[in-house]
Amino acid sequence: MKRSELNAIMRDAVAFIDEMNFKLPPFAFWTPEDWKDKGKEYDEIRDNMLGWDITDFGYGDYKKIGLLMFTLRNGNFSDKKYVKPYAEKLLIVEEEQITPFHFHWSKMEDIINRGGGNLIVQVYNSTEDEQFADTPVEIMVDGRHFQIEAGGTVRITPGESITLPSGQYHKFWGEKGTGKILLGEVSKVNDDRVDNRFFEKTGRFPEIEEDVLPLYLLSNEYPAK
Repeated sequence: MKRSELNAIMRDAVAFIDEMNFKLPPFAFWTPEDWKDKGKEYDEIRDNMLGWDITDFGYGDYKKIGLLMFTLRNGNFSDKKYVKPYAEKLLIVEEEQITPFHFHWSKMEDIINRGGGNLIVQVYNSTEDEQFADTPVEIMVDGRHFQIEAGGTVRITPGESITLPSGQYHKFWGEKGTGKILLGEVSKVNDDRVDNRFFEKTGRFPEIEEDVLPLYLLSNEYPAK
């Protein structure tokens, strides 16, 4: 992805998040120059990858296959000085923009539609060799438990949420004609470097063409202190 594209996506995201009456923390707006003065007291942001996370999953077409995330809080799998057992993110999904099939070995998560359009979530159980199972899938939506067929979909409208347990394949996208979506994610500790199993070969973090200076850094770009 070009840096200019990432900058434009961030600007659009800030405007949309503000329109939805959600406020980002101050570190969301730190420039690369600001980061030069941030000492070790901010290591939790660096070590736990808080902040901006934008990916095209290696497909080179963000509008078709891509996702914007902002990690607000997080613990850490390996560093026990970080005691939080939970994580929270914001996600923005465009109409018909796909996040490909994946599951997490460790993380269990709730995906919450905070407003905008409808989210469509497609699910499969996974087999021991991490393929799609043909068994019915247990669904949990706002305290309602029910089953759907393997590969079935669930529509999550504004205000609704779905629980996705570890080992359950899920793919999602914005429903056509319903608008851009602001999602919340509440989960166990999140580490996208080691806890994603994509069904197809996928690039989790983008390769960046530096055609302009960064507006804000991505969470895997912070300078060490």
